[in-house]
Amino acid sequence: MSKLLSVNLLQRVLVAVVGIPFLLWMIKLGGICFFAFFSLLALLAVFEFHRLARHKANPPPLWVALVITGLLQLNFYAPFAEVWELLLAFMIALLLIELFTKEGSAQLNLGSLLPGLLYVNLSFGSLQRLRLGSPDGTGEIMVFLLFLCVWSADIFAYFGGSTLGGRFIHRKLFERLSPHKTWEGFLFGLGGSVVSAAIYARFVPEFPLSVALLTGVLIGLCSPAGDLVESMFKRDAGVKDSSGLIPGHGGVLDRFDTIIFVSPFIYYLAFHLHF
Repeated sequence: MSKLLSVNLLQRVLVAVVGIPFLLWMIKLGGICFFAFFSLLALLAVFEFHRLARHKANPPPLWVALVITGLLQLNFYAPFAEVWELLLAFMIALLLIELFTKEGSAQLNLGSLLPGLLYVNLSFGSLQRLRLGSPDGTGEIMVFLLFLCVWSADIFAYFGGSTLGGRFIHRKLFERLSPHKTWEGFLFGLGGSVVSAAIYARFVPEFPLSVALLTGVLIGLCSPAGDLVESMFKRDAGVKDSSGLIPGHGGVLDRFDTIIFVSPFIYYLAFHLHF
């Protein structure tokens, strides 16, 4: 057992050592590189949601979900139609496909996939627009800050909750979906996100401290929800990980669950509040 844990830890470390610099490089490059990388992540995440859906129903074919994902992500990068028009066209296509499906319940078949399909695509689409839709460089700054705050919240929540939390009340945050999350971990994660945002603003003088702090607070508050939403889908499907695509980390949904959840909020801050 200890050997298995050490192998798992080694895999996690190696993936982080290689993956984090590569991810930061993609954010820095922007353009087609950013689009291609995060579109790939969106495709993999939809593949995982389709895998989860198959535990409960007979969802539309995987290739259909992947085509929808590819077109939506392309539209976020180089708009060729209104998003609502694409969603309506895809909904009609899925309904027509379901007409010829002879297995299971139509409501369960479509309902098992649609939430995840929309959730992944609109969230990764928000991230695409956040990074690529700002010519003045604000998008790049915000995306770096987003990842920094999410990682900080996770690290502070884990070590704060497990190391120091036991000395206090150690109350469960949401035991039904995640028995290891505590209120102490949540508060440490919130603090870590805010502190990291403040430090980030110190080294990026052109970025207002007030915006950085607001971003840090928002991500710190929302971070646990991203993990809980994914846990909800996994528990419903009866699986531990969304897949084994990333050694030591599970799947794309396991690794990017919080990024997926908070991206639309940060996009809203950047583009609708004109920061």
